Amino acid sequence: MTEYQKMLSGAWYDPLDKNLRELRLEARKLTQQFNKTQPEQHNVRRRLQQALFATVGEQVFIEPPFYCDYGKHISFGDHVFLNFNCTILDVAPVTFGHHVFVGPAAQIYTVNHPLDAATRRSGVEQALPVQIANDVWIGGGAILCPGVSIGEGAVIAAGAVVVKDVPARAVVGGNPARLLKQL
Repeated sequence: MTEYQKMLSGAWYDPLDKNLRELRLEARKLTQQFNKTQPEQHNVRRRLQQALFATVGEQVFIEPPFYCDYGKHISFGDHVFLNFNCTILDVAPVTFGHHVFVGPAAQIYTVNHPLDAATRRSGVEQALPVQIANDVWIGGGAILCPGVSIGEGAVIAAGAVVVKDVPARAVVGGNPARLLKQL
């Protein structure tokens, strides 16, 4: 099994693998191009999004700067908005539903490191997918940790650190995020 196959399967893998480094470098080049675009360059931004991401629905708007690891593991539904300075570490798939709004400086992580220091020194990583359902609002500075699913219509408060699944129509906030109310 290649390191890429291990990575996508959720197994421990070596992120310094030559193929993985090349894939990340290609994503860096595309995000650098995207981040240099001007607001009126809609067609250029759309072409770069289609080259970078797995799928791009209708009316996906991303405010530069934007950062990701691979890009090709990110899927956007229709009517998705990411505000300035969002980071997605898409080592595993990250899926956005329709009508998702993401505040500035939000971060989505799929990658995890070993808890044991000796194993961590080896450099291996593991990844778990993140799923965001339709009609979700993620506040500015929020962090979604590996493996979480955000239910339909949920609201993640600004600055929240989400470490477990969020049910549909829930409002969560804090560190770690906890249920504030059910809509």
